[in-house]
Amino acid sequence: MCSSDGRLYAWLWNSSAQPLELYTRCCTGRPSHPAIFNSQSYVQGPPTQSFRDNLRNDTKYITTWGSAGWTNVVMSYANLIYLALLTERTPIIPKFVSSHMDSDTPPFIFGEVFDSIGIHLLEWHEVKDQESQVLDDIGCWTVWETVQYHIAIPEPRHSASIDQLKLDISWTQTPAWASSLNNHPSPSHHVSLPPDDHLLCFDLLYFVSARHTWEWELDYSPAWRFVGQHMRWTAKIESLADEYARRCHEVKYVSIHIRHGDFRDQCDKVPVDQCFASLSVIARRVSEATHVIMTSDEGDPEWWSGVRALGWTWVDHAAERTEEIHGKWHPVFIDAIIQSNGAGFVGTLRSTMSTLARRRVQSWRDGAIRTISWGWPGADDH
Repeated sequence: MCSSDGRLYAWLWNSSAQPLELYTRCCTGRPSHPAIFNSQSYVQGPPTQSFRDNLRNDTKYITTWGSAGWTNVVMSYANLIYLALLTERTPIIPKFVSSHMDSDTPPFIFGEVFDSIGIHLLEWHEVKDQESQVLDDIGCWTVWETVQYHIAIPEPRHSASIDQLKLDISWTQTPAWASSLNNHPSPSHHVSLPPDDHLLCFDLLYFVSARHTWEWELDYSPAWRFVGQHMRWTAKIESLADEYARRCHEVKYVSIHIRHGDFRDQCDKVPVDQCFASLSVIARRVSEATHVIMTSDEGDPEWWSGVRALGWTWVDHAAERTEEIHGKWHPVFIDAIIQSNGAGFVGTLRSTMSTLARRRVQSWRDGAIRTISWGWPGADDH
């Protein structure tokens, strides 16, 4: 929403769901760009030992680093690209790094998952040599420290990307519109730098929105409307996921995503079997569907036997040897694509993976969507 003087206020979330203002310029709409983007037009040339040597003087940039579950990082990168549109900067996207997988999982290139989205962007491996040993100083903003009110001494959000890119960052806390800003000297060179203007940078942009907390759930979400819905899968990875779906004997299907895993911690004193919706309750949501593919982090074999008894199917990544053949990232990629390609979708309340799948099915397939409530006995009775 733009104010009368042409300003737009993005909002940072805090743990109490109270918005904090972050002033940015107003964006009048998503600009059109040539279908073919030549990244070399936005850098000096091939990757350099120091990233600064590759930045153009006539171009301003913006970046962030991922340090969360994969879906949350995707949302953070979409927020980054939206801020780039608002501020007329070129976004620099890092690789996806593992935070919920084995620490030895290699990083994965953004552009090998998501196709061109009609917006000029760079990836970090196009800017700085991946083998460089030059430790670059830079000053950045920390959003994470600002929103961690429940922690006595909060710190900036660290990411393995920062180490891989050989960056020595001096962090400045984004203001809760207080009278002073807290600056952290960089860990190696121990320098205190103000936030960089040529390359504007943030630790994690998951907690940024245009107006409201959990804005990705809302129809008007500008990060979704102007960026997220245009982040389509690359043909190669989507074709692979389609092969997996066909091996489930499903071409047109309803996809389901049921998240249990770490949500068990939020059940408090409610027994797990009463906290989560039963399979019979989930089945009511797809009562007219004949072809259903289930995706879930549930590890109980008995639960999966119940899925089979309903006549539903799923991708068994262990039996398919997905990680062994394609890599550790691919099970989550394939599940996300199968979810998004359903003719309809049923997801789990408060799961960001379900949120993105729901929005993709609604936007890309014009499909029916449903959300399973949970947290107390009978939460999804209807």
